[in-house]
Amino acid sequence: MKERLSKRLRLGLGVFGLAVFFGSWQGAVRLGWLPGNMVPAPMDLGPAWLSEVRGGFWQQAIRDSLGHYCLGLLIGSALGTGVGLLCGMNRVLDSLLEGVIRLLRPVPGLAWVPFAILWFGLSTAGATFVIAISVFWINFYAAYGAVRGVDPELFELAAAFGHGGFTARLFKVVLPASMPGILAGLRTGLGQGWMSVVAAELFGVPGIGARMMEASSLLATDVVVVYMLTMALLYAITDFLFGFVRGYLLKWQP
Repeated sequence: MKERLSKRLRLGLGVFGLAVFFGSWQGAVRLGWLPGNMVPAPMDLGPAWLSEVRGGFWQQAIRDSLGHYCLGLLIGSALGTGVGLLCGMNRVLDSLLEGVIRLLRPVPGLAWVPFAILWFGLSTAGATFVIAISVFWINFYAAYGAVRGVDPELFELAAAFGHGGFTARLFKVVLPASMPGILAGLRTGLGQGWMSVVAAELFGVPGIGARMMEASSLLATDVVVVYMLTMALLYAITDFLFGFVRGYLLKWQP
C-alpha cells in the first residue's frame, strides 16, 4: 500500500512539476521576459503541431527518423555489447584493442558526419551509421564493466561443474551475472540514439532532425519546439516499452 501511494505521489509531483514548468514558460513569454519572436509560448505549439499534422510532415518525419533510429540502435547496441563482452572475458583481446578504444572513444558522433556523407552519401545508411557509432560506446562500456564486475568465484564454481569452456562460461555465468549492467547500457542507449538523430540528419537525410533544421532556417521556432517535444515523447514511449522487456529478463531478481 505504501509503495502504491509512493508511486502515485511521484506521478502527481511529476505532473505538477510539468504544469509549473509550462506555466512559468507561458507567463515569461506573455510578460515579455522571453522574446516572443524567438521563444514560442506553449499555447502556440498546438496550432503549429496541427499544421504539421495536416500537411503530413509530422507523420512522415517520425516514420523517416524511426527507420534509421531503430536500425542504428540495433547495430550499435549489438556490436557494442558483443565487443564489450568479448573484451571483458578475454584479456588478450582487451589489451589488443585498448589503444584503438582510447583513440576512438573521445570522438563524438557528430564528428563522423563528414565521413558518413563521403561513404554513404545523403542516405538513410549514413544516418544509421552516425546513430550506431553514438550508441556503440555506451553499450560497449556497460557490457565491459558488467563482465569485469562478475565475481571470479562464479567462474571457479562453473569450472567445478564442467562449464570451464568459453561458450559455457558465457552462457552459464557471464550473461546471467552481467545482464543488469548490460540492460542499463541498452536503456541509456535508447536516449543517446534519439539525441543522435538530429546530428545524423544534419546533412539532409529526411526525418525529425531535418525538419527541425528547415524550420529553424525559417525562424519557425514553434515548429522546432514541436519536434523537440516529439522526440521527447518518442523517447518516453521507447523507454516505457523497454521497461517491460527489462522486467521480463530480470524477473528472477528478488
